[in-house]
Amino acid sequence: MLSQRLGKELLYFDGGMGTLLQSKGLRPGELPETWNLIHTEEIIDIHRQYFEAGSDIVLTNTFGANALKFHDTQYNLKDIVSAAVRNVKKAAKLGVADGRETYAALDIGPTGKLLKPMGDLAFEDAYEAFKEVACYGEEAGADLIHIETMSDTYEVKAAVLAVKENTNLPVFATMIFDERGKLLTGGDVLSVVALLEGLRVDALGINCGMGPKQMMPVLDEIMRYASIPVIVKPNAGLPKQKEGAVFYDVDPEHFAESMHQVVQVGACVIGGCCGTTPAHIKAMAGRCKGMRPKAPVKKGDTIVSSYGRGVAIGDRPVIIGERINPTGKSKFKQALKNHDLDYILREGITQQDKGAHILDVNVGLPDIDEVSMMKEVVCELQSVTSLPLQIDTVDIAAMEAAMRIYNGKPMVNSVNGKQESMDAVFPLIKKYGGVVIGLTIDEDGIPDTADGRLKVAGRIIDEAEKYGIDRKDIVIDVLAMTISSEPEGAKITLDALRKVTEYYGVRTVLGVSNISFGLPYRPAINANFYTMAMQCGLSAGIINPSSEDMMRSYYSFCALMNHDKNCEQYIMQYGNQKAPSPSVQPSGEMALKDAIEKGLKEEAYQAAARLVIEKAPLDIINEHLIPALDAVGKGFEKGTIFLPQLLMSADAAKLAFAVLKDELAKSGEAAQKKEKVILATVKGDIHDIGKNIVKVLLENYSFDVIDLGKDVAPEVIVQRAVAEDVHLVGLSALMTTTVVSMEETIRQLRQEKPDCKVMVGGAVLNEEYADMIGADYYGKDAMQSVYYAQDVLNAAK
Repeated sequence: MLSQRLGKELLYFDGGMGTLLQSKGLRPGELPETWNLIHTEEIIDIHRQYFEAGSDIVLTNTFGANALKFHDTQYNLKDIVSAAVRNVKKAAKLGVADGRETYAALDIGPTGKLLKPMGDLAFEDAYEAFKEVACYGEEAGADLIHIETMSDTYEVKAAVLAVKENTNLPVFATMIFDERGKLLTGGDVLSVVALLEGLRVDALGINCGMGPKQMMPVLDEIMRYASIPVIVKPNAGLPKQKEGAVFYDVDPEHFAESMHQVVQVGACVIGGCCGTTPAHIKAMAGRCKGMRPKAPVKKGDTIVSSYGRGVAIGDRPVIIGERINPTGKSKFKQALKNHDLDYILREGITQQDKGAHILDVNVGLPDIDEVSMMKEVVCELQSVTSLPLQIDTVDIAAMEAAMRIYNGKPMVNSVNGKQESMDAVFPLIKKYGGVVIGLTIDEDGIPDTADGRLKVAGRIIDEAEKYGIDRKDIVIDVLAMTISSEPEGAKITLDALRKVTEYYGVRTVLGVSNISFGLPYRPAINANFYTMAMQCGLSAGIINPSSEDMMRSYYSFCALMNHDKNCEQYIMQYGNQKAPSPSVQPSGEMALKDAIEKGLKEEAYQAAARLVIEKAPLDIINEHLIPALDAVGKGFEKGTIFLPQLLMSADAAKLAFAVLKDELAKSGEAAQKKEKVILATVKGDIHDIGKNIVKVLLENYSFDVIDLGKDVAPEVIVQRAVAEDVHLVGLSALMTTTVVSMEETIRQLRQEKPDCKVMVGGAVLNEEYADMIGADYYGKDAMQSVYYAQDVLNAAK
């Protein structure tokens, strides 16, 4: 059985499919998955070659098979998936002569769409698309499901949940990283590993995008955090062109040598992606024959994550911002009642700016729909900040709703020692993944001794282990009781912190400000207690990061304990006492530039409306709007701003520009004429994520974007370019099989519109390949495409 071999034996995947299909006659624009039905023997032959080469696991030809892509074709999706599984099974009988156990893996690729809030595909719609294919695959006899080439943590979460909730098959998941170890949507290795392990996939890893040598730094990072078997499936190097034919620059011998090194680093399952052939897999299997993989090592890191970053709890004290909570906050309560989400988002952004690492989210009020509000607030917050969130609620329905739609591995506040609480919360942690706070309270209330709280903590930890929840995913709150009514409260809490840390080795958390309730000048008590708690082992404090007293305690403690290397953060905070210019002005209003940079749409609209009373619209555009977009673009390039924030900033700028556009029309003042740009995903390719991102950004830089959509024939692109007299066309492709269409489109543009520049982008491309197919520019990312468009069209004026 696969479960008995995984992690103990070295297992071999197959290699690429697209280039082999092209060699057998796949035409540009033809859907590869249809060959399962109309060219069955050719598909079986490819699978057979991989089995003969030594593959243990062979993928079905279903990478793009889902209802979102096949809704308007003549082919039945169930028939395609069933035939695909059947073809692998037949090939195994033909290609396996040594009696080894082999597996047919249902291949699930990305939908080709961005999920909300970045795109227009709802999470549950993506879930349903993946669910349908997974169910067909299990029914047809697939042995496992491999979710691959995912560039978005949210999409892979939808896919994993769809598989695990509706089938009993093992689940593998691999992502496509760039050379910086980043996903398209900004996720890093830590956030990906935290999410996938939290969702309990059976193996995780990396595929596509790079050759084996380029993958090594990313693999090293994966091995640093992963506790489960790791998969590595590189391309056969980088694409090249010779005598009109595309090939990859790593031959079977060199590929095999690199994969030998991959196994030495720690991979348990290896194979190939674009450009690899049965010859590559045969050489790899031969070179690695007799090797046994390193057994996966359990890591003890307590990690919470968002779509874009992971936060390790325990390396140094972590700040959890407490302000998104109606308790004792009349303005916040009113904002919830009025559905004033901008107020809530401002609270989140302010805490981020002040140094919070995680944001607590509590929207519990008696007279609101907490389930609906929690979901909405979580989604909105994740659109403007990459900080991980702490879902804070006693409502189990709200907790599950938020955990389901949360993009990442959240912190969950909380469970307690009551059996009823553990029975309700632990199944959710097991299903969705998360780091759960355990409150040391049980049926008898809050113990009045440190040993009593230690005992409750032990009960929570033991019960969690029954659900298979690792100790690293439990954070214990020994509870801070106000000293105004419990004079010994602080001493008991500090003693309990020490004991829980030493005895169980788990991380700890406290709502620090509870200690001073009912006392005058609470900041002094809070700050001193915070320092004492950190000294006693407090891992994370739920505090107000806008409190100067609390933050001085934090930065001072980190400097003194050498958590802050060379006192860099302390010096950054206090070395220059000149106050930074606030993003929120004395009137409580946010400046336009800051509103755009932070992606706050309503704030940007209001700021533009205020400015236009006293300034000319064109001056506002040039002095506020464009500089804000430039700042966001630079942050994106540096990796300090992630794709969701980039797109939200673009939306905020769009709303601000709408105000200015109206004023320009009224005054008769002319805005700069918009230059036209054509964008299209080439014939045969229906993945338009990258194109759509570039479109949003170009529009916000005042370009008139003509979006021809996806699966667009070369003739259509050329005809439109001539008719519109455009000077720039942008082409996108994700699949190896469709780069031929891209090259043909460029060839026709050169003939019919020689003055038109062409920029290209997509996961299968690089700068050298772009040069080979005749493109003028390779867009490494969306912002680089914008900069090139500016250069080209400025030169054309």
